[in-house]
Amino acid sequence: MKNCIVLKFGTGILTTDASGLRLDTDQFERLTTEIAALVEEGHTVVVISSAAVAAGVAALGLASRPSSLPGKQACAAVGQSQLMRAYEESFGRHGLIAAQLLLTHSDIDSLRRRRNAQNTLRELLAYPHVVPIINENDSVAVEELRFGDNDRLGAEVACLCEARLYLILTRTNGLQAEGQRVPLVTDLEAARHHDTGAQSTHGTGGMSSKLDAVGYAISSGIETWILDGRRPGQIALALAGSDVGTRFPAKL
Repeated sequence: MKNCIVLKFGTGILTTDASGLRLDTDQFERLTTEIAALVEEGHTVVVISSAAVAAGVAALGLASRPSSLPGKQACAAVGQSQLMRAYEESFGRHGLIAAQLLLTHSDIDSLRRRRNAQNTLRELLAYPHVVPIINENDSVAVEELRFGDNDRLGAEVACLCEARLYLILTRTNGLQAEGQRVPLVTDLEAARHHDTGAQSTHGTGGMSSKLDAVGYAISSGIETWILDGRRPGQIALALAGSDVGTRFPAKL
């Protein structure tokens, strides 16, 4: 799909710093404004969005994320509409329409369902003012809730879209090595030694899941970046090839 950019937003950049259990409206305003600028420049953008569980926790008035899988799925079922409302309101201020797609890894593994998803995305992206928002269908699927905060799903969607770039926006300023940002990684397996195994308290992902997703994307010919989603302007800077986050060139 021509000039397509896939952006993955983790729970940590879409929720408030204090609790991680309430959607951060300021972040939605900033991120959608940056996306609107990309659309204005002629890019097509697909967003992979986490945070349905966090939104559901807030809507249900819970003090913390449930520990049980059914509890998390219930929160996701409640929170998904809250999440989409935040996108709809923020994108609406820029004359853009948010389109919801709920996928599972099975939808992409199945040849027939993969084709259906690809056809739907292609049709949506034919409308310049539409931004697809994709989340895992957490009320029935468990991969994100258990393993990866949508990192791998984002890579799979990037391949589905034949995207030019896959940008993973998280709370971390790229891959870190001894407290320093690693600006460029050409040897992914060597870079895994820098993974400390730390995991977000607000989401289910960690650097390990992000590097797995990076490996999937770059092996499919898609350049991938890990960026600090709390810093303004990182998306545009990555598109310009600036020295931000960590860049992982595609394998040719």
